[in-house]
Amino acid sequence: MSDKLTVKEFIAKKNKTKLSLLTCYDYSFACIFDKCGLDALVVGDSLTNVVLGLEDTRKISLREMLNHVLAVSKGAQNTMIIVDMPYKAYQVDPSKCVDNAKKLIAAGADAVKVEWFPKVEGKGYEYVIKKITKAGIPVMGHIGLTPQTAKLLGGFKVQGKTVDSGIELIEQACRVEKAGAFGVVLECVPADLAKLITEKIGIPTIGIGAGKDCDGQVLVSYDVLGIYQGKRPKFARVYADLSKIIKEAVGSFIDDVCDAKFPSLSESFTIDDEVLKEIKNNI
Repeated sequence: MSDKLTVKEFIAKKNKTKLSLLTCYDYSFACIFDKCGLDALVVGDSLTNVVLGLEDTRKISLREMLNHVLAVSKGAQNTMIIVDMPYKAYQVDPSKCVDNAKKLIAAGADAVKVEWFPKVEGKGYEYVIKKITKAGIPVMGHIGLTPQTAKLLGGFKVQGKTVDSGIELIEQACRVEKAGAFGVVLECVPADLAKLITEKIGIPTIGIGAGKDCDGQVLVSYDVLGIYQGKRPKFARVYADLSKIIKEAVGSFIDDVCDAKFPSLSESFTIDDEVLKEIKNNI
């Protein structure tokens, strides 16, 4: 029986207990995370950076995201799975958002996440949330620093530091809730502003670089575990340096191979002596 958190239960945790989320991109990590008690796993388009080594998250395709959702859903059957809709799946042509969201749900996701974006041919962010939720698919919003459109925001910078931009973020959060989202990610938002937003709206806020007063927190798992070797953002706390452990393990493997200590007899397959003798007699 699944202990997977429902959307209703996710919302009910606001003002009661903090929500903990991590990104996840493959089956093996999903199996581990599924036993940790996380509230949700996010199949984030951050895999573009930490898995594929690309800088622009807009380069990830729907097909690639579907593959990762399939893998994660096989390993995490007791944890809510939220998937980032890739840029091309809803921002290039918002009218296709429902069809693409349905594909992600069919692959194993429980909900989709969409980032705030400028209007395309009159169809904007709220249009996408309303269309997808009307189709029966839960949607999580994402405001503040939105990596898919970071260039339009002046790069990867903290958002909402002026009066106008701060008020705009509060208004965006209210519009996200009104459009039907069950939660909203606040990325790179000043802590005090994030607190105001959290108090203003009735759905959970999930912070990433937005201070401790959000209703929950999400981080990139490759940062938390010290796996990603690139530049980490200020807010990414490393809880374990697995890169060091991996390097040590690989080094030991190399040493054992060179010293003929691996594989041992117990790690090898055997053949009957008489069979081997006959083989040798026939070559």
